[in-house]
Order: sequence, then C-alpha cells, then structure tokens
Amino acid sequence: MPTEPDGTMTGTGAGALLSILRDGRARTRAELTQVTGLARSTVSQRLDALLAQRWIVPADDAVSSGGRPAVAFAFNHGGRVVASADLGVTHARVALTDLAGTLLAERTADLSIARGPVATLGWVVDTVGALLAEIGTERSRLCGVGVGLPGPVEHATGRPVNPPIMPGWHDFPVPEWLEARLGTPVLVDNDVNIMALGEHRAARPEAEHLIFVKIGTGIGCGIISERRLHRGAQGAAGDIGHIRVTSAGDVICRCGNNGCLEAGAGGGTLAARLRAAGLEAAGSRDVVRLVRGGNLLALQLIRQAGRDVGDVLAALVNFFNPAAIVLGGDLAEAGEHVLAGVREVVYSRSLPLATQHLTISTSDLGDRAGVLGGALMVIDHVLAPAAVDRTVT
Repeated sequence: MPTEPDGTMTGTGAGALLSILRDGRARTRAELTQVTGLARSTVSQRLDALLAQRWIVPADDAVSSGGRPAVAFAFNHGGRVVASADLGVTHARVALTDLAGTLLAERTADLSIARGPVATLGWVVDTVGALLAEIGTERSRLCGVGVGLPGPVEHATGRPVNPPIMPGWHDFPVPEWLEARLGTPVLVDNDVNIMALGEHRAARPEAEHLIFVKIGTGIGCGIISERRLHRGAQGAAGDIGHIRVTSAGDVICRCGNNGCLEAGAGGGTLAARLRAAGLEAAGSRDVVRLVRGGNLLALQLIRQAGRDVGDVLAALVNFFNPAAIVLGGDLAEAGEHVLAGVREVVYSRSLPLATQHLTISTSDLGDRAGVLGGALMVIDHVLAPAAVDRTVT
C-alpha cells in the first residue's frame, strides 16, 4: 500500500489502489487483494470505480493460472492530459503531457514577462487550446495546468509576491484567472522549483539531495531534499540570486539592494557589459552566442559569473551537503565555460567530506526541465489518493 516515510498507510480507497498501479505493472484482482490485504469484494468495488472514470483499463494480456484467464488491470496514463507552462523573463514554453509525464506537444515563444499577467497568461490559454487541437484532444480531458513563474511565489495561494523582474504581477490571482478560462485546477510555483522537480524525477531519480541552479536573466535554485521538493515556510526557499557577493560591489540590484549575486552575474548584467564594449547583446542568449563564437570578453565574463555562483554554492554545499548540483537556464548553455568557474570555487572552498562524491553538471533536460516539472507537479496533485477518491465518489 502507499505509505508515508514512517511506514503508515496513506489510505485504502480507490486512490490508494491506483497508486499501486502507477508503477506501470498490470495486476489482477487476486494480486491486488494480496498486496493490499483488503477483501476481494472491496478490491473489485475499487477497481470498478476506477474503470468507470478511466483511471485504469484492462491490460492487453490476461493472466492464466491453468483455468479461465484472470483479467489484469493497468494504469491508464493516456486517459487524461496535463498542460504545463514555463514562463521565463524573456521567453516561454507550453507543453502537454500524458499522466506518465510523456511529452505530447509543445510550443515556445519569445515572450517578455513584463507584458504583464493578462497578456502573458492570455497567450498561455490560447497556446493550450492550440496544442489540444493539434493532438486532437478535447478540453474535457485536460485535468490540470502547472505554471512556473520567474519570481517569488507564495506556495499556498500561487500568487507572485513582489517579483523584482515582473512588473504588474504582484498578488495577481494566477490560479483563479487561468482556472476561470481553462476550467481545470491550476498549480503555480517558482520556475526553478519546477525545473528542479523535472530534472530530479525525469533524469536523476537516484539523487536524494540535489540543488538545481538556474542561471539566466535571474538566478535562483530549487532544492530537492530526501527526494522531495523543499519550498520552505512560504515558498521562498532557494532565492540565492539576492545573496550578497563581494565581487558585485555596490551594483544596485532590481530588488533594491546592492551587491546581489544576480546583479553581478545575471544574464542581463553580462549582456549590458558586452554592450558597453560595443558588442551586440540584448540578453542571456546573446551572451552564450558570443561565448560559443570565442569572444574573449564574453568568455571572461561567463567564467567569472561561474565563480560568483560557485561562491554562493560553496556555502550551500557546506550547509546542505547535496549529492548533485545541476546548472540550467540560458547561461548554463555555455557549458564547460560556466561549469569551470563554478567547480573551481565549490571544490576549493567547500569541506572535503561535502565534496567527496559531489557532481556538478549541466541539466540533462535543458529547456524542457521546467515544463516537465510543472506537469509532474500537477500529476502528483491529480493522482494523490485523496484527489482520486473525490473523483470516484
């Protein structure tokens, strides 16, 4: 049966039965009766309820033990679809997945978050509709939407709170606004949190403790602790971009303070320094383009940005002792150039025991980490035993 970390059962309803079948293995009534310890009649009742809502389907192969073959049941991962939107400062991605997190369709756009919530979220609504039409799926099969925003999000309400790079978004009711137009539950989180969730679950499930660092226009990190996303008391955990670093000096940050990591090493700052040197660089992606083109100043700036990020991460490594640090975001596309700066400082300034088995690498999922994480966040919510139980009663 599904259990909590202390080993206690989470329930005996239809949702708990579905949790067992989510591993992808088909099971018969007899097998489920044995696993759960429930009466066969109770298991049959739960299965009938799940079948009626198409949470499960009969498996293709019947299981024979010498007599009449017994029907096996499997999780219907294609029975519903999930939408996910990863909204960055300057670009956005929307995707649809099935209930196993398999990507079905996606669309990207250069989209400034500074356009404000109505224009930005209106694009999300239109794009979700277009993607549903693209895969030939009715909107009634959409069971949830996950959204990642590039700023602080109060986890309990899903509302942005004084986001320094999102003018007009403070306290905007993102979940309610989208739910009214899409007719389905909406979950909202900080973009780097959903990136951390996606990277961990889809690419590095073996890592119990992981830090995902997004280095783009802004800088932040998502924290996986004991294989769970750690958000903190209000959802503000991981906002490392506004930790003071000596290399940033007295540079004023968009948050109003000076000397923040983001103000010294963020993509916008690096692009501004390149423009001051007469180079064409509107943002983070142009910085990476110049790095890949071998521009000496861009190479120097990205290496120093890596050192600055490494300076903050060295303290986190000593404090949190992660097994892996993963770099994502636009500037992480500079690859070894930024990795070298991060590794240089982290390995030299963290405790030997903390770095003994520590890996520091770039994201395996790249730009898709956010939309996959957003989808997984929704899937966990929709398929929670209590939530499933509500759909079958």
